[in-house]
Amino acid sequence: MRFVSRPSRRAVIPLMSSMALAALAGACSSSPPTTYDLSAPRQAARGGGGSGAQIAVAEPVAVQALEADRILVKDSSGAISTIGGAQWADRLPRLIQARLIQTFENASRIRAVSRPSDRITPDYQLTSEIRAFQIDAANSQAVVEMSVKLVNDRNGRIATARVFSARSSVAAVNPENAAKALDRALSNVLLQIVRWIGTGQAPSAEASIVDPPAAAEPSSTASTAADESGTASDQSAQL
Repeated sequence: MRFVSRPSRRAVIPLMSSMALAALAGACSSSPPTTYDLSAPRQAARGGGGSGAQIAVAEPVAVQALEADRILVKDSSGAISTIGGAQWADRLPRLIQARLIQTFENASRIRAVSRPSDRITPDYQLTSEIRAFQIDAANSQAVVEMSVKLVNDRNGRIATARVFSARSSVAAVNPENAAKALDRALSNVLLQIVRWIGTGQAPSAEASIVDPPAAAEPSSTASTAADESGTASDQSAQL
């Protein structure tokens, strides 16, 4: 009969402790990504008047690449990658929704703003799509573009729609510079949207739903940095 020796209990315990320490050291060697937030501008909307509407701001929709919390980079070939070691404070659509609501609140140009889940009956739903939110590596720019629609909550008809965009120079394609440049470009877009609604470009609750005259368009000049450019293109049709 053959006897097989087994390690003693005292020998097993040190072995297990060594394995646990090795696993812990490996986990500590990979540091967590740095988290970056987006800001809500506090500049007041230009122009007089305002809108008497109550607006519910829906979470923007986006393609899968923009649904996550990563900072994206697009190269000259159109290939998309992420910047390692960096992430947004939340999923990008939810983060932009929160900052757009805060920008409306900071400007105080409409009667009330809320989320669709709040217990408020709005006059209009503001729906949007994130078309671009990335670093254009070929041109060293942060690019933000959003399509926005104002939908009558009573009948579901689109009252008016626009595309807003802005660009901001980025000094280097690294986490800190990319996050700052995208934040500047987004601030420009958020201000454009709020001014569009708050200066009477979108219909009020009591007004008939018609497009404003072209001469009443607000200026879309940069407002958060000298190197930013912002544009707004009107897609609305008279209803």
